Amino acid sequence: MTDSITFPADFLWGGATAANQIEGAYNEGGKGLSIQDVMPQGITTPRTDGPTDDNLKQVAIDFYHRYAEDIALFAEMGFKTFRFSIAWSRIFPLGDEAEPNEEGLAFYERVLDECEKHGIEPLVTISHYETPLHLTDTYDGWVNRELIGFYERYARVLFARYGARVKYWLTFNEINSVLHAPLLSGGINTPKGQLTKTDLYQAVHNELVASALATKAARELAPNAQVGCMILAMPVYPLSPSPDDMMASLTTERTNLAFGDIHVRGEYPGYYLRSLRDQGVDLVITDDDRAVLKENTVDFVSFSYYVSVAETADDSQRVMGEGNIFPGVRNPTLKASEWGWQIDPVGLRIVLNQFWDRWQKPLFIVENGLGAKDELVEVDGRKTVIDDYRIAYLNDHLVQVGEALTDGVDVMGFTPWGCIDLVSASTAQMSKRYGFIYVDRNDDGSGTLDRYKKKSFDWYAEVIESNGASLTR
Repeated sequence: MTDSITFPADFLWGGATAANQIEGAYNEGGKGLSIQDVMPQGITTPRTDGPTDDNLKQVAIDFYHRYAEDIALFAEMGFKTFRFSIAWSRIFPLGDEAEPNEEGLAFYERVLDECEKHGIEPLVTISHYETPLHLTDTYDGWVNRELIGFYERYARVLFARYGARVKYWLTFNEINSVLHAPLLSGGINTPKGQLTKTDLYQAVHNELVASALATKAARELAPNAQVGCMILAMPVYPLSPSPDDMMASLTTERTNLAFGDIHVRGEYPGYYLRSLRDQGVDLVITDDDRAVLKENTVDFVSFSYYVSVAETADDSQRVMGEGNIFPGVRNPTLKASEWGWQIDPVGLRIVLNQFWDRWQKPLFIVENGLGAKDELVEVDGRKTVIDDYRIAYLNDHLVQVGEALTDGVDVMGFTPWGCIDLVSASTAQMSKRYGFIYVDRNDDGSGTLDRYKKKSFDWYAEVIESNGASLTR
């Protein structure tokens, strides 16, 4: 490990959120329902028929009404960028209308106004786990090719309206997660156990084509913008030195790498096509689809990183752990978080080097962080959280980012997940907290929604101010 690490002068320090986990106001401003309104327990239970009172996301942390206060807090930390998503059903309440909802467009204008006021560069996710519910119920989500056109229309509206104000765009959040969470990630109404492999991979293909068409639209309507893909990164280690375990780990890892390969190279890799053949999957892929994918590759690759996993060909050794959407074989050398996610800072350096070597595209870490149960305490008359565990987690991961920079990897920035406490995507809990800012809301919906700075707030402000020099190696 090097004695000193230098982050680029233009490194984009910031934080990340998603509309459905922070905004609330689920039925205000002309907004339509999204899949999140029928997922009150996240991915842990089947969807409901309609909205229910136990859904914390109906209010979330009320960012819809408190965005100015929250963005000011981000500015106080020194954020260079703020990653947020636009709720598709705020812009097109049903998803398939011809004209957008002006009230929804105006809301995000106001959010951008606050970002500009504080000199914060917006990083906008076009689709982050919130497909309009009408598209799920009527079309079965991304299984249906018609969603490509609906998404392209939505993206074109965003680029036309905000293209001069937003430089960085992400097309789909953790696009590879559709393989394990079809409703959450692909808006697919058919229950996972009944979904055919062909329909699942057709949905994947339709999203990939839509992503490429959005990239094409951005180049027409927002020529100064950069468009990136966003994938869930999860390095896979062989559980033993066995060649069979090595092959098993490579096969599993390729299920994630394929999405980056297609976005960056513009075509399906041979190993992916073989996997489809082996599973008996026969996709509808047109010549136009192939041309769109080839001609509209991304400018950069962004990703989330929380955990690594192990893999083995020996079923008797498959002791499963928890992960971010994707489960994996537990690595006996690593400790885990309160939610069972194994903590592996070096894995982030491995991912950064692997992606850089593979794609030679700038990389952006747009999610990383520790979900934990925080305790609000009073120190010197001020309410706060002494979250040394979060500081240690982020410090150790950022040191590995610095090592990757020293390795020669082009890293654009770092936006830790849930920079302000929000509702968890996987479990729909408030108690699984990631933020530098504590929000007084509990799993039962009680609380004042008041904001309090955690100890990590000042720590991260110092990291940004020093451009990483304050990190402990």
